[in-house]
Amino acid sequence: MAIRILVTGGTFDKEYDMINGKLDFEETHVPEMLKLGRCTIDTELRTLMMVDSLEMNDSDRELILHNCRTVPEEKILLTHGTDTMELTAQFLAKEQLPKTIVITGAMIPYKFGSSDGFFNLGAALAFLQTLPHGVYVAMNGRYYNWDNVRKNKKTGFFEELK
Repeated sequence: MAIRILVTGGTFDKEYDMINGKLDFEETHVPEMLKLGRCTIDTELRTLMMVDSLEMNDSDRELILHNCRTVPEEKILLTHGTDTMELTAQFLAKEQLPKTIVITGAMIPYKFGSSDGFFNLGAALAFLQTLPHGVYVAMNGRYYNWDNVRKNKKTGFFEELK
């Protein structure tokens, strides 16, 4: 059972650009994270884009949907920025694909060393192997159904709506 990992950027993959003094993207850190985590799961990785989720638009979501629809794997992990995860989850869920899609990200960039991304990636992979078909968000050691989650911008944690 292979898992397809689709990378879209987000805080997960941001790095500090010392010259410009801002956070930016170079390449995904997911392969390094899988290696350091001693992951033995059969995965196929594809980088779709490297964007901040606040800059993500419906064309980007169409590309994500196209890839979810056309990859042969039934289990898909999507790395994504936390600010618009719920929007992408809703966009994908409308299609009712016969696949399990788990979306995860990080509040702190992996390269900062104190990131929650490493933990979130591992938890998302575990949830992906056990959940039935559907779209889910996995953050902070929990998973949420696509239609029952939001990012609490005051606490920085994800929570159920109901």
